[in-house]
Amino acid sequence: MPPANSQNSQNDQANGDVAQLSFERAIDELESIVKRLEDGKVPLEESVAIYERGEALKRRCEDLLRQAETRVQKITLDAAGNPTGTEPLDLD
Repeated sequence: MPPANSQNSQNDQANGDVAQLSFERAIDELESIVKRLEDGKVPLEESVAIYERGEALKRRCEDLLRQAETRVQKITLDAAGNPTGTEPLDLD
């Protein structure tokens, strides 16, 4: 069995594409993983691997939602509540 650090490095490489996925693609894949795990017909090793990918997909979706929420919060309104523009997006 490879050392834990080697395994984590392999998982990071296997899930490296997650950072490039759109929200819709990530959530679709996450739903597919959940369904497969719920069916209970996946071998243990594969279950662990797809669970880890699911965690990476969940983090990606959370990050994208947080970014969208920040953008929405930056929309400025006039006294009547109508959008007048936006403020610069600050993701820090």
